[in-house]
Amino acid sequence: MKLDFGCGKNKRPGFIGVDVMQFDGVDQVVDLRQPWPWENDSVEEAHASHFIEHLNGSERIHFWNELYRVLKKDAKAQIIVPHWASGRAYGDLTHQWPPVVEFSFYYLDKAWREVNAPHCGLTCDFHAQWGYAIGAPWNSRSEDVQAFAVNHYREVAQDLVATVTKR
Repeated sequence: MKLDFGCGKNKRPGFIGVDVMQFDGVDQVVDLRQPWPWENDSVEEAHASHFIEHLNGSERIHFWNELYRVLKKDAKAQIIVPHWASGRAYGDLTHQWPPVVEFSFYYLDKAWREVNAPHCGLTCDFHAQWGYAIGAPWNSRSEDVQAFAVNHYREVAQDLVATVTKR
């Protein structure tokens, strides 16, 4: 089973579309802020594009813990959110504060959390890697130039693209 969380009208091909609202392409209407209906270790792959930023802090904790529960061991989830230095992070009034940032993904690692943030309520254990969807005209520049620009200029990174893997 492959799940596309918050798919709206843009369900990923080959995935079961999940959203809180019924749209064309939504296969299951589920409020992901509540306990999820899927069995433990039953999901092979997950995808969430421009969904997590709509959750508040406690809802994000619930999301990560439930994602960990339903994913099979070594399964991956691709997570795409607007980059914090892009207007895309702030333009939609339904986005919650704070934006999802690179540092957020450290909290998904159980060993890191035990040392640095044992108070946060997360029970998951993910390995996370991330990168960026770079906007024009920066996407044709060298990796070094892109890395500098992402760290020093607004609107270079349009999205933060992460892959989390269940340990």
